[in-house]
Amino acid sequence: MQVQHKKAVKLAVIGGSGLYQMEAVKVVKEHDVTTPFGKPSDAIIETQIDGRAVYFLPRHGRGHRLTPSEVPYRANIYALKQLGVTHILAVSACGIMKDEIKPGDMVVPDQIFDRTKGVRESTFFGEGIVGHVSFADPFCDEMRQLIIAACTANKATTHGSGTYVCMEGPMFSTRAESQQYRKTLDPAVIGMTAVPEAKLAREAELSYGMLALATDYDCWHETEEDVTVEVVLAVLKANAALANAIVKSVVASLPHESSSPALHAARHAIMTSPALIPAATKERLALLYGAYFGA
Repeated sequence: MQVQHKKAVKLAVIGGSGLYQMEAVKVVKEHDVTTPFGKPSDAIIETQIDGRAVYFLPRHGRGHRLTPSEVPYRANIYALKQLGVTHILAVSACGIMKDEIKPGDMVVPDQIFDRTKGVRESTFFGEGIVGHVSFADPFCDEMRQLIIAACTANKATTHGSGTYVCMEGPMFSTRAESQQYRKTLDPAVIGMTAVPEAKLAREAELSYGMLALATDYDCWHETEEDVTVEVVLAVLKANAALANAIVKSVVASLPHESSSPALHAARHAIMTSPALIPAATKERLALLYGAYFGA
């Protein structure tokens, strides 16, 4: 097996806009970034936590302006790559799909089942370049272990594995859909944003892990109320301090260097002969794959 060179680690957090308003977080500057795939969801906030640079990107824009299908996922991931980010902590509110998970629990999924409908741009490849990246394990195990350890250190009730079902949204599930997912997939949580976020992070050779905040029982539970925005926001508000503490703990335990396989995931992915890749495509993707075009 080829030994991979280590890379200096720089973390970004994708989640709610309130996360970077934590105590003891110094805001350094806002980055108004432009990418070949348009503008990201919002300005990216550069902060310092315990002396380390950490970037925060509100996934839906400040004020929650973008539906899950409107989020400019390619621009978000590309912009973070431009800023030198190597690791992403995705923070997401999720519906609960197992009896043993309770509202307020933390879930660190290890698998994804995609139920989106193909309306979201989910790859950097195309327009003259073909690439295939392994996605068997969609979350980087290095990030997963850091998140699990941070949850444990903060005494959060934590579920360290499970499948995340990604639905299109923005409407919540029907009761029939919710019951079917439970019967056929046995998932831990359901959400609306991991796809294509995790796919694009893998193509961009970024280490990606998720802290899923369990908020509600979707609509399958016979004795609990069906999910509403009011229910979700109430649980998020009650657990904001815990989620912020977990983020800080991840930062504190983050290694300074990493050789995670995710950081080299596209090394052998490109099928197209470099000589046949259009110049415009090469230029657009040079940040991601320029090192491989001459291979």
